[in-house]
Amino acid sequence: MKRKITLKQIAKELDVSISTVSKSLRNSLEIGEETRLKVQAFAKFYHYKPNNIALSLKNRKTKTIGIIIPEIVHHFFSTVINGIEQVANENGYSVIICLSDDSFDKEVLNMEMLANGSIDGFIMSLSKETQFRGDFHHITEVINQGMPVVMFDRVTNEILCDKVIIDDKYAAYEAVQSLIDKGRKKIALVTTVDYVSVGKLRTDGYTKALLDNGIPFNENLIIKIEDIDTCEITIGKLLEDKAIDAVFAVNELFAVTIIKTANKIGLNVPNDLAVIAFTDGIISKYSTPTITTVSQSGIKMGNKAAKMLIERLESEEDEEDENYKTEVIETHLIERESTN
Repeated sequence: MKRKITLKQIAKELDVSISTVSKSLRNSLEIGEETRLKVQAFAKFYHYKPNNIALSLKNRKTKTIGIIIPEIVHHFFSTVINGIEQVANENGYSVIICLSDDSFDKEVLNMEMLANGSIDGFIMSLSKETQFRGDFHHITEVINQGMPVVMFDRVTNEILCDKVIIDDKYAAYEAVQSLIDKGRKKIALVTTVDYVSVGKLRTDGYTKALLDNGIPFNENLIIKIEDIDTCEITIGKLLEDKAIDAVFAVNELFAVTIIKTANKIGLNVPNDLAVIAFTDGIISKYSTPTITTVSQSGIKMGNKAAKMLIERLESEEDEEDENYKTEVIETHLIERESTN
């Protein structure tokens, strides 16, 4: 994706301050006419369109961080919020939390609402619909006006910003490998639709683990769930194949549904069917049986995302825009009753 020109780039090219560029674009009489016309002409040539709301934010700080997450039902997202709040509060920042409900329109509305002067920067995980559409204009717009964004978990390479992720492919590979090491031969996968970035990467890790161990890939053993409300029916059809001896689920809600469905049809977990899930939440710890999980370290992810954003907010104005980082948080497997 081609990068749009920013306030900082205009200032650098014309050898003036960001404040001068901002005021020139707002036609402020504080700036001489020659400079104003030069800045405006440069901006026009590069199709720069200032957002007056965002520009006004350059002149004041709210000490507040906006968080946008797809849903709150997953334990993972609540732990990330806790991690963000820890670091934010230690540094004198408050947080505002919005849910996109995996809706593109709601994600856009949330960003517009928060970018009216309520916050200094965003920490966000993309909605399913945003990833499906591949439309990130709302995020690009706030970044181009100088408001920093840090993405976590569900991210896109189409946006240049700081990111915090886990190695989803490697973590999935390790989980499936652990099932193979326990003698499981016919391993199914319950995942999300492919346009959700983490689901795609976890599917890739699952597939690679099978092939590396000489186990034939069978696409009939993969089910992709879009609606959690109907997943029990879909999982029930999958488990009709009594030869399946293990299931890898990309979240703990899918895992609990797998165990519930297995019990209904007379399968014992873990004797007949081993189950591993992503996300080490309350459900996994207190389910019967307890569930072996890939810990995503949501607290650490939230801590890191908040630190990266606050560093951006408190950095000097002449710091290079292009110096974006992607931090990878380590995962580990927590063995419990569902795979013993």
